[in-house]
Amino acid sequence: MRIARFAKGDGVAYGVVEGESGQPQTIAELYGHPFGIDPAGVRLTGERYPLAEVRLLAPVLPSKVVAVGKNYAEHVREMPGGGELPAEPVLFLKPSTSVTGQGGPIAWPVKLTDRVDFEGELAVIIGRLCKDVPRHRAADVIFGYTCANDVTARDLQARDGQWTRSKAFDTFCPLGPWMETAVDPADLGITTAVNGNVRQHARTSELLFDVPSLIEFVSSVMTLLPGDVLLTGTPEGVGPLTDGDEVSVTIESIGTLTNKVVTRD
Repeated sequence: MRIARFAKGDGVAYGVVEGESGQPQTIAELYGHPFGIDPAGVRLTGERYPLAEVRLLAPVLPSKVVAVGKNYAEHVREMPGGGELPAEPVLFLKPSTSVTGQGGPIAWPVKLTDRVDFEGELAVIIGRLCKDVPRHRAADVIFGYTCANDVTARDLQARDGQWTRSKAFDTFCPLGPWMETAVDPADLGITTAVNGNVRQHARTSELLFDVPSLIEFVSSVMTLLPGDVLLTGTPEGVGPLTDGDEVSVTIESIGTLTNKVVTRD
């Protein structure tokens, strides 16, 4: 099931996306909140809208975005200086204010950074409060999956020696276009294109640490809340963006997230 968050008048609603890509699609409005305390209370309202006529928003507003670095071997090798493969997941955080949605601009703060890179990734959406989750129970705490772009100010990342500032700017975590609740993340194709040219292509089966392992590791460190987002890492091929570029992250069986780069002071 594909569940989207969209603007409705002066408010926000959730809905189920109906129809196949390339055909006329609709969004069936939901009553209730998918992450509410009473999931049984979530139901269709009967209202439907053409998907092309609604403005999709980020599918969740997480309390935190937990991201994983160096989780594809070839990406580790392409990083400056190369380096050994990590013995355990490398974690960092992106603030909730970095989240933007389908079609939202990626705002490049040109006075602060000279280089902004794309990093297409599979994102995991947490469905319930959890802590110390064993890998064999990971599926029990996952609500669904979406596409993500871990936008990075590469020059600041190198200058700072740690990753917080380079990953944390507003709009540096596009998510969308919706959450897919019925997909196996073990072997999905992931492709990033800039202005229609493919720059990254890999499969999630190449992850050094798979989704259950990441859930186990992250939840051993911190409590995860409903709606929290886990970024699973980017494959090789990361590179710079420039003003006006359109970057798309496509994940098999989920969809395509597209954002355009704009400059800001």
